[in-house]
Amino acid sequence: MSKIKLSKDFIRNTVKLALNEDLYPSGDITSSLIENNKIITIKLLSNQNAVIGGLLFAKQAFELIDEKIKFIAKKKDGSKVKKGSLIAIIKGKAKNILIAERVALNFLSHISGIATKTNQFVKLAGKKTKICCTRKTIPNLRVIQKYAVKLGGGTNHRFNLSDEYLIKDNHIASSNLKSLVLKAIKNKRGKKITVEVDNLKQLKLILGLKFNTVLLDNMNIKTLRRSVKIAKKYYETEASGNISLKTVKSIALTGVDRISVGSITHSANSVDLKLEI
Repeated sequence: MSKIKLSKDFIRNTVKLALNEDLYPSGDITSSLIENNKIITIKLLSNQNAVIGGLLFAKQAFELIDEKIKFIAKKKDGSKVKKGSLIAIIKGKAKNILIAERVALNFLSHISGIATKTNQFVKLAGKKTKICCTRKTIPNLRVIQKYAVKLGGGTNHRFNLSDEYLIKDNHIASSNLKSLVLKAIKNKRGKKITVEVDNLKQLKLILGLKFNTVLLDNMNIKTLRRSVKIAKKYYETEASGNISLKTVKSIALTGVDRISVGSITHSANSVDLKLEI
């Protein structure tokens, strides 16, 4: 499976694009009103309990505007913080700090938001069941969002369409379930194979075929529990489909190995952070 790589170049290039978006074509016309010789110290604080992530992105935002700005992190990515916690101290010229602050906060708030929501699911699911993300990510931000999931204690599903075979409902509707599975087995060349089913009839049709994971989609608790009992001798089991913080614990108690949750990336609220002079 493709690995999440946050190299210095990746972080720099990503932040540079974000700054260009914010500053094109005339720069920060409001902050230009401030005399640039004024040095200030700002505290980065959390306004809520959270899992923090994205500190290197924030630091890079300030450095790209002014390499003399000091970004002193007081926490590490993956740290659990309480409301009012000091995350970092930023020192430098006021004008330059203000130019970079929104881009820095956007990265921090978004990454921390995904990490925080993921961690909520992880706690409720317990130690025996993994929480996995999906490909329901913002285009071009998948690396960042899947990194955030890992910070929250979650597990990355396949990164892209080349990582593994995932035979889903629309594939099945366009062909034949068993024949698709057999073709995948024949052509797998070291790739994992996951097969989605949404009822016991489909599960029994492919039971015993040599693939890796069975994805039990949108099943009620009774059917899910029965499906897990039948399938666990042969496959890793995974549940999916409109899973929320209210339902994840009962789903985990069925004994399923993994639960995939799209909302941890596509619907995570940003963490409320602030810069205080």
